Amino acid sequence: MTTKTVLLFLGLALALELYVNASPISTTQESRNATPISTENKSSKTAIKVNEPKIDAKIEDVAFKAAIDATEQKYVLMTPNSLATDKSCDVLIALHGHGADRWQFVNDKRDECRASRDFAAKHGMLYISPDYRATTSWMGPKAEADVVQIIGDMRKNYSVSRVFITGASMGGSSCLTFAALHPELIDGVASMNGTANHVEYGNFQDAIKTSFGGTKDEIPEEYRKRSAELNFEKLTMPVGIAAGGKDTSVPPESVVRLAEKLKSKNKKVLLIYKEDGGHKTNYEDATAILEFMLANAGKK
Repeated sequence: MTTKTVLLFLGLALALELYVNASPISTTQESRNATPISTENKSSKTAIKVNEPKIDAKIEDVAFKAAIDATEQKYVLMTPNSLATDKSCDVLIALHGHGADRWQFVNDKRDECRASRDFAAKHGMLYISPDYRATTSWMGPKAEADVVQIIGDMRKNYSVSRVFITGASMGGSSCLTFAALHPELIDGVASMNGTANHVEYGNFQDAIKTSFGGTKDEIPEEYRKRSAELNFEKLTMPVGIAAGGKDTSVPPESVVRLAEKLKSKNKKVLLIYKEDGGHKTNYEDATAILEFMLANAGKK
């Protein structure tokens, strides 16, 4: 065996070892940093092929003219292929986190997103994931108006029985806000790692200022009305909450107090609080609060 042949053999062996032992690159995305999958399609209602996850549903990217300011806004609608047109159905609205958009709760593999999709599919629900104005919405007045409009459109186009709302991080905060603002429209809420008190919440203030229309000092009442804890008596529907004790992005104290207040008034509430938990909710806990919400909702 020549020297050149030996060197070639050793080089191939080293390359093989590096290939076998190479570690895959992994990333962890918090709700506020999740990378959304976007589409450039501008039509009012466009069927979208989504490769991951595989769901037995028609997925459409829907554009609509917002009644509040005549701008074009969007949401994703997932309609189960098994949906019977002659029967009523429930709706689940899923609100994305800070920095994401309407595609997060459709495509993202995070436990919160997977659990919401699977829950809606299991119960044959229409599944709606709106932009609700911005990647940094926090359910300001325009986002609120858009969600009200979407619910109205769903009731016009489908035989809707009940409407449920969920979300994580910013979405977990926003679903509580919307439910407190419009209890007549919502039959159950499942909040994951959100805040229930915008008066005391200190993070993402530039985004919240833009969404709400001013600072806490400039429009204090706006921050109060969008704080579920300060309007807990309006949460007449079942409420499921998941929170982590070590969450610094959206600290859990306000939602823990909210759960205690609801419990003191004999309201239907489930709090899953993990002392060592951070800014995420696992699949099992997300599913648990969603199922609690549904099981305790009134029939229509």
